[in-house]
This record gives sequence, structure tokens and C-alpha cells, in this order.
Amino acid sequence: MKNLGKRIFILFLFLTTTIYASVTARVEPPVVYSGETATYILKISGGTVHKPTLTDICGNDIVGTSSQTSIEMVNMDYKKSYVLSYEFVPQKSCVIQPTSVEVDGKIEKSNEVKVIVKPASQDKNAAFVLTLKPSKEDLFVGEPFTLNLELKQNRRAAVVDSQFVEPDFKGFWVKDKSQATREETPEYIITKMSYTLAAQREGNLTIKPAQLRVATRSNRRDMWGSFMPQVKWKSYYSNEVHIHAKPLPNNAKIVGNFTITATPDKRTITPNEAVNVTVKVQGNGNLEDIGSFKPYIDGVNVFDEKVEIHGNTLTQKLAFVSDKDFTIPPFKLAFYNLKTQRVEQIKTEPIHITVKGAPKVDTKLHIQKEDQLLTIKKSTDETSTESSSVNYIWLLVAFIAGIIIGIILMLTKTFKFGKRAKAFNIKDEKLLLLKLLPYKESDADVAKIVEVLEGNFYGEKKGQVDKKLLKEVLKRYDIS
Repeated sequence: MKNLGKRIFILFLFLTTTIYASVTARVEPPVVYSGETATYILKISGGTVHKPTLTDICGNDIVGTSSQTSIEMVNMDYKKSYVLSYEFVPQKSCVIQPTSVEVDGKIEKSNEVKVIVKPASQDKNAAFVLTLKPSKEDLFVGEPFTLNLELKQNRRAAVVDSQFVEPDFKGFWVKDKSQATREETPEYIITKMSYTLAAQREGNLTIKPAQLRVATRSNRRDMWGSFMPQVKWKSYYSNEVHIHAKPLPNNAKIVGNFTITATPDKRTITPNEAVNVTVKVQGNGNLEDIGSFKPYIDGVNVFDEKVEIHGNTLTQKLAFVSDKDFTIPPFKLAFYNLKTQRVEQIKTEPIHITVKGAPKVDTKLHIQKEDQLLTIKKSTDETSTESSSVNYIWLLVAFIAGIIIGIILMLTKTFKFGKRAKAFNIKDEKLLLLKLLPYKESDADVAKIVEVLEGNFYGEKKGQVDKKLLKEVLKRYDIS
């Protein structure tokens, strides 16, 4: 009898009727604040159920799922139910359209559900209070200021886990962030930190609230009516911060107070050897808006690396290559000084570079006295005839000598040309770079080769030149 009773119970447990087939939907909680998680719950009653496949809810990604199965007795009949839960973070209020579910071979649809999303707001009476406070609200574009963040946590608040979401700094440079400090009072645990920011553009700018998601323990009833523990997440928000950024006076682009230095690694080089110069700007201000210091110097090839900024220091490395003496002009920086309230300019000293073995230009003037150029003409016919005969003889000698000298020069030039051609080696990348630079702007193939050569000399990335392409370029421009 016992076995028969068990069999009957199992039979009633798993045999359900289609009379009770239904799909209902709800959202918990129905009202959420921006950034909080909501749960879309489908309760499906019936026998054979094909669970729906959902990829998003109201266009929001599903961040978590769970399911439960229960059996209820309704009017002496057993009904099987499924509870499917989908967690998502709604960005705005929306209506979730009915979900179609196949139950016992038929398509059943749920009801539509409305989700209300309210903007984030600060609750100063909550167990967790976030506060943002700027050092100033009216400032110039690029002017650094401090944004202080404070979190007050009630000591009686029980926390399982927490997640901090930083404010949205769109429209601002984040120049620095301090380490968090913590202090305790009889009533609160207070955590503080600060950001150093600078406005990127003029106008009224807004820093969106910071968010703290806190997980606490709570109890809820299960399908049997019993309490079961679970973790519940809740979001707490700071206040918004409004900043008014003014344009700089006198069309200035940089604001702050700086110093500038330029340091060469050498001042004497051999022809076509690179001089590496490090330009360094230090101070408080919008370093991010300072461009490249690359100058133009006639007869000198200049290569600049990307500007790097670490804290309050900007650094740029440049390389200069030439086969003759040259001078690197001063590097200049103009900025609006907040203390003096005027535009100031700072600059480095010129850097003179000596190239050993460079050809010297002879600048001496050769002056002959006028009396040395005077000749005395004789007016007698005898002297004139003799002079004319002598001139003819010298013309003949000069003609023969010219032919001999011309032959010698041609032989010498041919010899030198062959020697130079033989001396030029395409493996000499430095010389190859100098020969190709004049064609860089007008020929894409040359630009490609020059990019590899520059990387080999002045960058960290090393590459191989396409030999086939190089031969074509050398032939194209008759480079030897």
C-alpha cells in the first residue's frame, strides 16, 4: 500500500493539465534609480514548457539569470510552475512588451510591464552618504582645480559587499587622483579622496554623481512560505557638481605657471650623427594642450617623438641630423599666469651644435689693388704686331692644354663616380635615410621606407626595409 501511495503521489506531482497554462510577468522593484538593477520575473504555469530565450530587456543587456520550479495544488489538481528571473540595469523608463512562451504545445503571452527609472539623487539621511565638493566652481579653461569626495558610512550598517562607480568626468582632464584615507568617529566611518581636474572647453559643465552599490543581507519567503537569506543590492548617489569654465584672456591657449628646459645629449657630432634633445616643461596647468616643440631648421632633418605627460611634467624627445654646423633655436612657451593675470613667455637658450669634419665655407674677401690691374699700352705699330703674334701662339697653347685637361678631368670624374657608387651601401641606413628624405612628401613608397628607417634610428620599434621596393625607388630616382 505504501508503494502504491507513493506512485499515486508522483503521478499527481508530474501530470499537469493545460487548464492552468498561463504566463505572467512583473518587475521588482517597479521603480528604480538610474544605475540600479531591476529583475524581470516570468511565472509560467503548465505541463511542458519551452523556456524563452531573451538576449536583452528594453534594449538593456541581461546581467544575471536564475530559475525555480514549484508544484501547487489548485482545486485538488496539481499545477507545475516555473519562475524565471532576469536581472538588468535599465537606463530609462520603458515598457517591456509581452513575452511569448510555448506551453503544452501552445503559444502563451505574458502581460506587458512598465519600468520607471528615476534620476540619481542624493539621500543625506541614508546609511551611506556620498558628497562631491569642488575647490572652485568658476574658473578658466585648463585651470586645475580639486574635486573632493567624501563617503560617510553609518557604523550600524551591515555590508556584505560594495562597488564604487566614479563620477562621469566627461569634458574634464583627470590630471591626478589621490589615495583614499579613512577615519572613524563614534557614529560614522568616513572615507576621503580627491581628484585634480581641468576643464577641456568653455561653458557650463556638469560632473555626474558618483555611485556606491552596497550589498546587504535580507530574507524573503520561498515558494513553500519559508524564509531564505539572500543578498540585496542598493545604490547610493552623490550630488552633481556644476562648473562654469571661462575662455582664457588674450586668445591664450595654455594656463598655469611653468618652467622649461632643453637638454642635448651632445654638442659635438660627426656628419649625419643624431643629436638627441629632451624638452621638459614642469608646472601646474593644462599640459595636455601643449603641442609638439618640433622646429624647422634649414638643412637639418628633425624628428619628434610623441609628447608624454606624467603628473606635472611634460616631456618630448627630438632628434636633429645634419652634415654641417647648426644651431637649435630656443624652445618657447606662452601661457596665461593666474597669479600675475597676464600672458607670459618662457624660453630655453639656443643650442649650438658643431659637426666635426664638416666642409668649411671660405668667407675671406680677395681684393686686388687697382694699380695691379693696370697695363701700359704701347702705341707703336711694332709693339702691336709683336703682341698680336704672341697672342696667337698663346691661344694655340691654351687650346691644346684645354683638351688635355678636359680628358684628365673626365677620367678623374669617372674614377670618382665609380668609387662613390662602389662606396655607397644600402645597408648604411643613416646615409640611405638622408638620400631618401627629399622624396618623402611626394612618393608614398619613399614615405613607407623612411618610416621604417626613422623607427630604427629614433623609435623603439625596429623593422625591416622591403628590399624589392627599395631597389625600385633607388632606380626610380637614380640614387647611387
